[in-house]
Amino acid sequence: MSPVLMDDLRLSDERTLSGIGSCFLLCEGHSLFHNAIALGEELCIRAAIPRRIGASSLRLVLSQDEGELAAYPMRYRGIEGGDDLYEYRFSPSVKGLFFYSFRGESPTGDFYGMRAHGPHRIAFSRRQSGAHFQLTVTEYKQAPEWLFGGIIYHIFVDRFARGGDHPIRKDAVFLADWENGLPSYPAYRGGPLENNDFFGGTLDGITDKISDIAALGVNCLYLSPICEAYSNHRYDTGDYERIDPMLGGEEAFLRLVKTAKKHGIRILLDGVFNHSGADSRYFNKSGRYPTLGAYQSKGSPYYSWYRFEEHPDRYTSWWGIDTLPRLDPDEPSLRRFFVGEGGVVERYARYGIGGMRLDVVDELSDDFVRSIRSCLTKNAPDAVLYGEVWEDASHKVAYGVRKHYYLGDELDGVMNYPLRTGLVDYLRDGKTTTLFYALSEVLANMPKRVADLTMNLLGSHDTERILTALAADPEDGYSMDVLAKKRLSRERYRYGCRLLVLGYLTLCTLPGIPTVYYGDEVGMQGYRDPFNRMPYPWHKRDFELLTVFRQIGRMRRESPILRDGAFSLHMLTHDCLIFSRKGASCVLLTLINRGNVGIRLTFESEATPLFGGRIRAKRQLVPPLSGAVFSVVHGTRFTLATDGGIPILPQIDE
Repeated sequence: MSPVLMDDLRLSDERTLSGIGSCFLLCEGHSLFHNAIALGEELCIRAAIPRRIGASSLRLVLSQDEGELAAYPMRYRGIEGGDDLYEYRFSPSVKGLFFYSFRGESPTGDFYGMRAHGPHRIAFSRRQSGAHFQLTVTEYKQAPEWLFGGIIYHIFVDRFARGGDHPIRKDAVFLADWENGLPSYPAYRGGPLENNDFFGGTLDGITDKISDIAALGVNCLYLSPICEAYSNHRYDTGDYERIDPMLGGEEAFLRLVKTAKKHGIRILLDGVFNHSGADSRYFNKSGRYPTLGAYQSKGSPYYSWYRFEEHPDRYTSWWGIDTLPRLDPDEPSLRRFFVGEGGVVERYARYGIGGMRLDVVDELSDDFVRSIRSCLTKNAPDAVLYGEVWEDASHKVAYGVRKHYYLGDELDGVMNYPLRTGLVDYLRDGKTTTLFYALSEVLANMPKRVADLTMNLLGSHDTERILTALAADPEDGYSMDVLAKKRLSRERYRYGCRLLVLGYLTLCTLPGIPTVYYGDEVGMQGYRDPFNRMPYPWHKRDFELLTVFRQIGRMRRESPILRDGAFSLHMLTHDCLIFSRKGASCVLLTLINRGNVGIRLTFESEATPLFGGRIRAKRQLVPPLSGAVFSVVHGTRFTLATDGGIPILPQIDE
């Protein structure tokens, strides 16, 4: 068996496959994993064409959404590994999202090279059909250095911790039983729900628990919306300029910002600018506010902020939910309200926050997102701006419009749902397809700076709890009454916890910022909304699981390579995932063993275990359903075998 070379970006010679070539991007002589380059850098696109095709010339065809831009002759560099090698060097002069393919000539006629399934592969045909390669030219100017290598903790504020004396408003339903109470839920999935029941979590409650949060290695606290609103989720904003009094108001928020800062933690706020609440001072459908709302009169100063088909009852709302009327942030007066001088974004930036996450960012215009970033970083230069995108955001198309999130003037990253999907599929069922997609195409399409900052998650307020996703029955076929109380057996719970640790270890060693949804670290369970939003179990915490989360968090914060080390995927099979991060002084290797047989590693030189190993040695064992992280010197080779001595061949399933 050939040993694996950890510095090698290509783990197998895929060019030998019939009719398949390879394509690599190089910058300053080094191979690029990411399909992106900074404006002004010199890029070399190198293509290897199987000799049997008989290529006599090759052109690089560059295009954008509007069509072909140019076809550049590529330089012939000779024969390498039995292939004809061509390359083209250039320095992009404008930023943007570009696509490219290849067009060649041979004695038997013209041929085309398009992107094949999997990274770096070129598929050839006589017709121009198939997918193009992708290239993003970026121009990022500011970087939130404080967040690189960090950990985000995501809190649904009403359900984390009570604290302070902040009475519940009179028309709200207070759920006094924090430990055993259930939130209201609809009679059937998707049924009507008022969402006006509250357990009473507050900003002061978070402040009181900040030491527990910091112990996880967290340096960024992502809060669900905190502006005054009717519902418990507060995505139906009632007043953008007022922090909800039930949460403690402005004074409680400033206490949290100050206390968190002492623990090295900054606050990430949820920016909900696509829609407001129907029960808001701007729409005022219920007449709760003293203002003249858009629903009440066409003469309202807020009327132009909304889209009415027929006033007052026919209006555009988010996904047809009439309690969430759509806003038009491109309307001049609303734009000034949000991002103008003294506007909403400036107001919160001056509180000293670490940044914002934009709700349903794909429903906001690129121009508005750029204006949010400009306003945010003008007042907080090192603030981070995230967006909620559920797909590969590098080439996202929403409502027929191409988005340009990664060019440098919009987002620093997104919520990496493709990775979550891939990890759940892999850890639960051993399926590799979606995880391979997330670790190859989705990750490679991010500019490196974005990849190192993107928000990697196992769960959120919009998904079922990760323990439930990994170890419970699918929710299909069960009534809401059953789902509300359904919990894992003790055996399935322990099994799910082992898978969860593997998932979190993976998050903490991949490029990006691992994100913990509150309570996942202590074993919370629950199907989708509202059962994934239960109160934090302060008196029923799984301390064994919590201890492991803290250990992994400590390892991450103490490993500088995990800030921005180069990523390589070495192996992905039904039972084994291996990848590495390369730094200036050493390489970190992560091995995830989800199988039922131990895996033995034999290194050329001693490997230092950072997690999962016991001693520094050349031989290491990773037991079934466990993971490990090792530090080794550059160029170290290693071999794999089962605990019984059967060699394991390095491979990547697709």
